[in-house]
Amino acid sequence: MTEMEFSPESSYAPGPSTTNLAEILERVLDKGIVIAGDIKIDLLDIELLTIRLRLFISSVETAKKAGIDWWETDPALSSRAAEHSLALENKELREKVEALERKASRASRSPRRRAEEDS
Repeated sequence: MTEMEFSPESSYAPGPSTTNLAEILERVLDKGIVIAGDIKIDLLDIELLTIRLRLFISSVETAKKAGIDWWETDPALSSRAAEHSLALENKELREKVEALERKASRASRSPRRRAEEDS
């Protein structure tokens, strides 16, 4: 067995500073992080499938600063967006019903009366 010698002259080099999970999470949410990648499936030099992945992890405030706010306009995620979507659909349906009613009332009039109204 050999003994290890320690001399006071040998300096201790500290390792990387330790950071706890909360600090890392705070930094990521404050600054944001983007993870990007592509998956390609080729068969005999023929591209069959390409999937492009983009993952942006941040706080809501950081995402809004970056111009990302899709959750506010997605009806599945926002009740306000769902109400807007329903109101828009309702308006379009009312316009279609009115157009059909006008068409039906024109068709029910006599041909002579239609000719008089058109002139």
